[in-house]
Amino acid sequence: MSTDAAAGPQKSTPPFLKAAGLMLLSTTFFGLMAVVIRIASDADVPTVEIAFFRNFFGLLALLPFLHRSGRGVFRTQQLPRYFVRCAIGVASMLCGFWAIGNLPMAQAISLSYSAPLFVTILAVIWLGEVVRRRRWTAVVLGFIGVLVIVRPGTEGFSAGSLVAVAAALLSSVVAIQIKQLSRVDAPDTIVFYTYVFWVPLSLVPALFDWTWPSGITWLWLVAIGVLGTGGQLFWTRALKLGEVSALTPISFMQLPLVTGLAWILFGEVISVWTVVGAVIIFGANGYIAHREATLSRKAATTAPVEAAKPGE
Repeated sequence: MSTDAAAGPQKSTPPFLKAAGLMLLSTTFFGLMAVVIRIASDADVPTVEIAFFRNFFGLLALLPFLHRSGRGVFRTQQLPRYFVRCAIGVASMLCGFWAIGNLPMAQAISLSYSAPLFVTILAVIWLGEVVRRRRWTAVVLGFIGVLVIVRPGTEGFSAGSLVAVAAALLSSVVAIQIKQLSRVDAPDTIVFYTYVFWVPLSLVPALFDWTWPSGITWLWLVAIGVLGTGGQLFWTRALKLGEVSALTPISFMQLPLVTGLAWILFGEVISVWTVVGAVIIFGANGYIAHREATLSRKAATTAPVEAAKPGE
């Protein structure tokens, strides 16, 4: 008997476990990026400048990965769309970074998770997607969670929380545009042109409030770019291996990670309202992701049958 036969068949890691590991890495990278953004903000680096360096160093970190895609990554006929998508993306980034630097971090991160709620609404208006009662109910419940965190009309209300909501809304517009771009261009092409436009678009506002970083601040700015790019790469690869509905709950681990580090580094304590609102938002997002995955599988199963029906 050979050694290989005695050892038995080699067991490979199931695709979902690989996807879950990649999603956990992505969540960790994005959570750490948020913390480092806060550190850079506390070092008096302007938000617009943080956004520029996030994009600049992020592009440098991305180039080795894009090099493997060959010249095909440069092919596109949608440059005007990329410009609009990236301009909105920079606006969303500026709002999100400002929220991280000026609001309690747990609140800023929790409100950022309202983006899928806006995506559901915009998909109906913009893409003509059909959303039925159960998903509409989840969307309404999700926005109730947003109201629980923001608490308009109470002493706990802060106008700054609306900046975080604006970041989520703008992010949802970008998500819809990416869906449109992906119908024609490859994922690597979308990522490449996103960064190509992000860098100059974020440089323009940064020049009006420029402060040269010094000392260890450079390290924080490089880390923001590397962590942001790493998070995106792990995220896209996780979604290739696993379903969104199964992986979405893992992405919610960003909140306890950020909350714990904010408590250790900045002495922040998460409020009960933020916890309750975040649970409601996460539950709504989890259901929406699950429902979309179910409908996608059903469409894939019934599509051959529907195509065989004459006259329909």
